[in-house]
Amino acid sequence: MTNSFPPLDERDRAILRLLQEDGRLANAELAQRINLSPSACLRRVKLLEDRGLISRYVMLLDEKAAGLSGTAFVLVTLDQQGRAALDAFEVAIQKHPEVTECCLLAGAADYMVRVAYADSADFERIHTEILTQLPGVVRVQSTLALRTVKRTTALPV
Repeated sequence: MTNSFPPLDERDRAILRLLQEDGRLANAELAQRINLSPSACLRRVKLLEDRGLISRYVMLLDEKAAGLSGTAFVLVTLDQQGRAALDAFEVAIQKHPEVTECCLLAGAADYMVRVAYADSADFERIHTEILTQLPGVVRVQSTLALRTVKRTTALPV
């Protein structure tokens, strides 16, 4: 399968960096910052979207301001690792907004789940009523974050 898109140049990379920093940046401002006409800039952004490099635009909430001052990283081990067991777990975990990220792992645990919670009672509820009740779960091991040192959604382009 050949890629029909031209390679990224420095302007494309600049567009990606600027939009990762501020997804609400108006096309005219973006064009000015990268020294392109607005129409040429818009064509480049559209091409980046068509390539799948820009997958979506979102707004990021401040967790503490939203009343979710806690973050936990939870290692989840399933009773089986077959495709059906993994699929069942992955479908079920999508239903819980408290789970902000879930990654399939290679190693001792099967998944690492990032959870946002309000307080210890809220985390206990999530642990007892959600995480341990997911299909196939035999063990959960939680680590509570004390402070976030770095967190970004931006990729190095």
